[in-house]
Amino acid sequence: MTSIQVEGFLADSVVTAEGKMYVQGAGWNRISAASFPVVHDRIGIGLLFRFDVSGVSESHRFELRLEDAKGNELPLGDAPPGSQSPGKITRIGGVFGAGPGAGAGAGATEQLVPIAVNLNGMAFEGPNAFRFVVSVDGEDVKSLPFRVEQFAPQRPQVTGGGGYL
Repeated sequence: MTSIQVEGFLADSVVTAEGKMYVQGAGWNRISAASFPVVHDRIGIGLLFRFDVSGVSESHRFELRLEDAKGNELPLGDAPPGSQSPGKITRIGGVFGAGPGAGAGAGATEQLVPIAVNLNGMAFEGPNAFRFVVSVDGEDVKSLPFRVEQFAPQRPQVTGGGGYL
């Protein structure tokens, strides 16, 4: 079996093209809101699967899910209209291949597979700690924690009568 390492991050938006990942607004772990419930425009999740090319083509399944601080699995969004599974989507995933048959160049010893996931319009009922969990072949391999917080409204700043003209 191929050993797979997973690197990941949260961003405002991610996309992959031609084997590369393009990222906007990476490096955060907190969403702030004035009131709740709140709908966040977009959460981008960048994943980079790294593994040694062993000469044997294998398929691997990855899944992404969202959990709250107590480990409860939460919905990622609504199922598309006309879906055979109406309601909420709680996991998304896909399959990627490993080995020379999956695009590694001749003589390559390592392969990288970038995956970009954008979740639009995620609703949060209140402040809490959350984490996106990534699994490969049924085993949890990466956790991306973040918090949703309420910020206190700012009071207007009043300056003294300093004689400004």
